Amino acid sequence: MSILIDSLRLLFAPHKAWNHIGVTRPSLMAVMMLHTLPLALIPAVCWFYGVTQSGWVVAGTTLKLTTASALPVCVLFYLGMVWSVLFLGFMVHWMAKTYESETTLARGVTLISFSATPFFIAGVFGLKPVLWLDMLVGITVSCYCIYLLYVGTPVVMRVRPSRGFLYASAVFAVALVTFVALLGATVVLWDLGPALEYSY
Repeated sequence: MSILIDSLRLLFAPHKAWNHIGVTRPSLMAVMMLHTLPLALIPAVCWFYGVTQSGWVVAGTTLKLTTASALPVCVLFYLGMVWSVLFLGFMVHWMAKTYESETTLARGVTLISFSATPFFIAGVFGLKPVLWLDMLVGITVSCYCIYLLYVGTPVVMRVRPSRGFLYASAVFAVALVTFVALLGATVVLWDLGPALEYSY
């Protein structure tokens, strides 16, 4: 229960939330089962509903995807989010010795998963896809996730603030490379997989 409370607290009192997370040190299983896996469902499920039921307007025409073609995309979207949290969490753990951090894989995954909380919650905007609004929310949420990463790194990984800044910057660089790699994988899968089917 405290994990869910800390997730919401990160949105309004990030310093207090990170301090509590740093003290409680949740286990890897707890973070995955009570935070990453359920919260990652929010954008996946909401966008599935949005693209199949609400649709988006292009040149005055409302476009929707068929359920059959949207389902595998949203499942891969969900798996991609979970995999990214685990991978980046591992990278945080792997880089820890360089920054003289007390390290466990659980701490790395905790840092990444909780830093992504605004992204997960903002997935509710997928219920009604609006291009300009989604772009605005996406940029705002991305900035706040980066802020949470920089605030949380020295607390969760127990390093000095000066080292924490460098540590968080290295993690951010890896996250950017991971994001680009996922985009590339998306293009390949899109090309190899079945075409999306639209319903008007």
